[in-house]
Amino acid sequence: MANMVTYEGIYDILRKEKIYPELQKIPENFLLDVTTYLVEKSSILESQKQKDSIFAERETEKTARQLENIKKMLKELYERRENKIVKLALIASKSGPINTASMIKEEKEMYGALVENLNFYRENILKKMLKREPILLKTREEGEDLKSVRFINPVPEFIGTDKKKYGPFEEKNTASLPYDVAELLIKNKRAEEI
Repeated sequence: MANMVTYEGIYDILRKEKIYPELQKIPENFLLDVTTYLVEKSSILESQKQKDSIFAERETEKTARQLENIKKMLKELYERRENKIVKLALIASKSGPINTASMIKEEKEMYGALVENLNFYRENILKKMLKREPILLKTREEGEDLKSVRFINPVPEFIGTDKKKYGPFEEKNTASLPYDVAELLIKNKRAEEI
């Protein structure tokens, strides 16, 4: 299916995100489509810069201004959605899981990591303090080192040596994984260290 992202479409998505307090549903492939759109717009701009006429100069200025506006809109859209996701993660940490249907895959990963971190610290600070237990923060798994990797091949969901589920991961996804799991993925040419 062709890339359906337009300047007006991005503006409309941002407008809805500004108007409504709840996270708005966006297309699942939004990040990929927007990246493709930006590449196409940049290519058009470069092509226009090669032409030598007064008309081409006006078109070049218009395209450059539009490209700059698109980047500003995308930055604001990201920050508004990020803020809403952080608030949802706080709610989920206090009250339990929430509906994540309006989040795209990358946002669900961010949300999951936020909830996991918030729960970890809530358990190890607040609950221990209320029980009058000593607060001794340790890494999640004693002695466990994490390694960041970028996947160079898709990897289905799997169980690591720590008996936890990981994945699934798509090509170009990044993750911080236990050292031995990351090393195995690197050795099997499924991921690379970053």
